[in-house]
Amino acid sequence: MAVLVIADHDGAHLRDTTNKTLTAALQLSTDVDVLVYGDGVQSIADAAAKLSGVRKVLLSQSADLKQDIAEDVAALVTGLAANYDVVAIPASSAGKNFAPRVAALLDVSLLSDVMEVVDANTFVRPIYAGNALETVQTSEAKKVMTVRTTAFKAAAEAEGGSATVETVAAPASKAGTRFISEEKVVSDRPELGAAKIVVSGGRALGSKEEFDAVIDPLADKLGAAVGASRAAVDAGYAPNDYQVGQTGKVVAPALYIAVGISGAIQHLAGMKDSKVIVAINKDPEAPIFSVADYGLVADYKTAVPDLMKALG
Repeated sequence: MAVLVIADHDGAHLRDTTNKTLTAALQLSTDVDVLVYGDGVQSIADAAAKLSGVRKVLLSQSADLKQDIAEDVAALVTGLAANYDVVAIPASSAGKNFAPRVAALLDVSLLSDVMEVVDANTFVRPIYAGNALETVQTSEAKKVMTVRTTAFKAAAEAEGGSATVETVAAPASKAGTRFISEEKVVSDRPELGAAKIVVSGGRALGSKEEFDAVIDPLADKLGAAVGASRAAVDAGYAPNDYQVGQTGKVVAPALYIAVGISGAIQHLAGMKDSKVIVAINKDPEAPIFSVADYGLVADYKTAVPDLMKALG
């Protein structure tokens, strides 16, 4: 069995999600290759080649692949899939975008959000916003799956591998979509999906000004990433990139601090796998307390300043 892992990167660095997807792939086979696509990403391919357990790195560079246009990425992956039994894709925003296209073009089912590999044909994935897990078994010879990377450890060593890097041609673009522009949130803080500590704010903060005044200093004090509930994002308190939840980012940091977040199912689905959860909410009946390891029933306006003082 041969597995093709699709690398996740930001155009300059290989993300840890690639390593975690590799962990899942190595549970299926020792014959694992990694595809790095983009424009000017030779250094990323070299970094992928150093991951232990990688047999070969496929490098495809084209201006058409730079912006993660789903049609172009799917065409590339589908063309390479003939040589593989499994295509493993990190369940990132980009991965969730092109993975269904790859499965459709190959005329196979998509195994989405795989959290556990039982055997070569059996996988565990969440359903009902993560409130239940289902074990699915497939009889299809070729498999396309997205991997919930928060469920796997980055087991492969980042150094020590010696895989070869092989260049593959990108197919000509036939996308009906074209890139116009993008707006990026630039921050010195850790990336939300990979941060070890996350401080999130909810709708209870009342305004963007209050969100920034309360959440940002606490995050800076802890060296944490900033997150937000969907309600806070919809209200304009925080950018979309901060959203944690079923329709946002799924995180599993060592410490998750929820400030003024009630704990709707949508939000809990994105953070309840965190190692330690601390909830601050003045409503003792808030659902967030059902998953919290430490819960403080208090007004954040007094609790957060007290916490800041305790941190020194």
